[in-house]
Amino acid sequence: MATTFPEPVPSPGQWPVDPQDDVPISGDRIWVDGCFDFSHHGHAGAMLQARRLGTELFVGVHSDQAILENKGPTVMTLEERVAAVEACRWASRCIPCAPYVTSLPWVSHYGCQYVVHGDDITSDSNGDDCYRFVKAAGRFRVVKRTPGISTTDLVGRMLLCTKGHFIKSVKGTLSGEEGSGSPGEQKRSANELMQRIKDYATDESGLQPGPQVWTWSGSSSAKIDGVAEEAGLFETLVDGKLPRPGQRVVYVDGGFDLFSSGHIEFLRQVLALEELEGHQRGWYEPTQRAARIHDYGEDYAPAYIVAGIHDDDVINHWKGLNYPIMNVFERGLCVLQCRYIHAVVFSAPFSPTQSYLEALPSGVPKAVYHGPTTFIPLTYDPYTGPKKMGIFKEISNHAFQHVNAGEIVDRILKSREAYEERQRAKLQKGVVEELTRSKEAAN
Repeated sequence: MATTFPEPVPSPGQWPVDPQDDVPISGDRIWVDGCFDFSHHGHAGAMLQARRLGTELFVGVHSDQAILENKGPTVMTLEERVAAVEACRWASRCIPCAPYVTSLPWVSHYGCQYVVHGDDITSDSNGDDCYRFVKAAGRFRVVKRTPGISTTDLVGRMLLCTKGHFIKSVKGTLSGEEGSGSPGEQKRSANELMQRIKDYATDESGLQPGPQVWTWSGSSSAKIDGVAEEAGLFETLVDGKLPRPGQRVVYVDGGFDLFSSGHIEFLRQVLALEELEGHQRGWYEPTQRAARIHDYGEDYAPAYIVAGIHDDDVINHWKGLNYPIMNVFERGLCVLQCRYIHAVVFSAPFSPTQSYLEALPSGVPKAVYHGPTTFIPLTYDPYTGPKKMGIFKEISNHAFQHVNAGEIVDRILKSREAYEERQRAKLQKGVVEELTRSKEAAN
């Protein structure tokens, strides 16, 4: 009996993104799909592992309606979820409105040989495996699911207002001296976390060095209130690509909590403004481009964007309640996977003072950018330093500027009953999915 697919196959000209004609299937072209409802680092981890299996990664994103029918209401809109996927350094192409049950005709149309998914089971509204067709065709590959983070986990933190996810000290956690469990378990968790940071600090291939990663240490006063003019101490966490000749160093900072389209569009606009500045100084002239390729073997961007990530206690000091919803490592990994940044500073001070900026290992920034809005009730201007230096710049209004941690939590709380039902349904589906997984493992 012929296999039928639950989703119609688009006609030429009706595919969500080009190409409109079928392309030859390549073993180096990989497909992943999902809801991607929150751009947490678990999603990025799946894309990284999939990207390492080939040279191109196509990412299908399900529609709001398909998710509602099979899983429950989404927190983020399709447009917001697509923006997050497109910002991932390892994604080559984003395919909106991809079928919830992965369809071979869709995968083959875009020339993808294999479909990759984590080592958990995902089922549709009938309880059937969403990947049953590609598994039957022998075109399914499994990668490790990132432990300890999921959309369900994050929604649970919001509904229950928990603080157990907070990190007291970045350095203490990475040294295995803090955290839950026995000393041996703390050390093992620290090693796994450090490896994850190294993995996320890779280039577009997922295999070569990418963003540079530092940690910063300073007094509590310097971290929280910005009164103290401290250079502090920068230490290298991951050796990545440093600024190259001619690149303008640019600094941005924030909590980046529930990393989403608001943060992403801000970072994208920073890069776009710096590219415009590059045009004005002749960066893209053929002779200059040829000289860079001759000297360094490749071309590179006109700006080097460094992102500072604030500690959990700093954000909680200003926002209260159980903010941040994501801890500093979860937030840092989200920023680290974003294609619009080139370096990350963990434990950055809330106020980037002149002393701090002049001590940055990347060099003194030519510009410090800030977004058009803030979710933090400020009692002072944290950007006095860069304003005195004449390097402060503000991004203009944009379509996603309202999307921040507060907005996302409000969405959850306004539809609390629906999301609580989603949580219950997820647990029930989890039992069935675990039985399916066990049966597959036994065969």
